[in-house]
Amino acid sequence: MESEMNRKNDILHPRTLVIHQDFEELRDFILSLPERFERNEGVVIHKGRNELRKMKYNGREYVVKSFHRPNFINRFVYGIFRPSKAKRSYDHADMYLKIGVGTPRPVGYLNVRSGLLFDRSYYVSCLSTCPYVYNDLFKQKFEYEEEVLREIGRVTAILHEHGYAHKDYGRENILFQKVPGGIKLEIVDLNRMFIGTIGMKAGCKNFERLPATPQMHRWMAEEYAKVRGFDAEKCFELMVSYRSTQPGKINNLY
Repeated sequence: MESEMNRKNDILHPRTLVIHQDFEELRDFILSLPERFERNEGVVIHKGRNELRKMKYNGREYVVKSFHRPNFINRFVYGIFRPSKAKRSYDHADMYLKIGVGTPRPVGYLNVRSGLLFDRSYYVSCLSTCPYVYNDLFKQKFEYEEEVLREIGRVTAILHEHGYAHKDYGRENILFQKVPGGIKLEIVDLNRMFIGTIGMKAGCKNFERLPATPQMHRWMAEEYAKVRGFDAEKCFELMVSYRSTQPGKINNLY
């Protein structure tokens, strides 16, 4: 009886799974994610339009992002024409790692349909070891703050040189920690990405959602300009200018 119900469910709600070859043992776990979310398994990291949970499986912890169900028109569009947000997250993470930019290792993704319509998607990655996010720079003192800001400028420049610009480049999506030899940086929430030619103005504008003092902007600008062959002073001026247009900003920080 149970197997018959499962077969009917597979027909009415077909599931598409893509999994990295290194994580084949997680196949059953990823396929069961819709049911696990219904049972409220794991620890909620973030809950809004999308939901982020930390889950443990076979002794290891993973992060699972459940994307909200789109409106009716987009359910048709995602079902036929456009890749899901989970697929984009997986593909973009792979792109980052191939050019040497840090992000938690992508494990796989699951798309669930309801007939011809797209329903939900789930993206799974390894759990980052980085204990801090960019916003923590304003909550406590870091002796290596300059190193963090310079690394952000350098890594962002590498992304832009390869034609990638994170479209949600905000204070919660840049993770960091001090490691022997420097700073480990990981960027998350990768489903929205611009891919194309990125000049100096567009590149500096990409920093606009990051709160910063003038000194912080200068550190980022210097490293960004060094990698891309731009004028550091001009990059600094552009970053400050673009940040000043952000709503709700106070004293160049918020």
